Amino acid sequence: MRTFNPVTRSGTVLLDDGVELGYDTAAFDAGDARLLRVGQRVRVELHDDSGVRRVTYLTIATLPDRR
Repeated sequence: MRTFNPVTRSGTVLLDDGVELGYDTAAFDAGDARLLRVGQRVRVELHDDSGVRRVTYLTIATLPDRR
């Protein structure tokens, strides 16, 4: 996880391939995390919309999927 704003519950993630993507409140709320720390490993689900990738689900890497 690259950035996290606890007020808006949004921020950015740095993918393993070096790409930085933003995530919104809906992506954060879809997972079980309550708070994130910079540098923390997370798992994300991405949606590709006409070549634009966006984060749709985000959780701490060690937590099970709630879905």
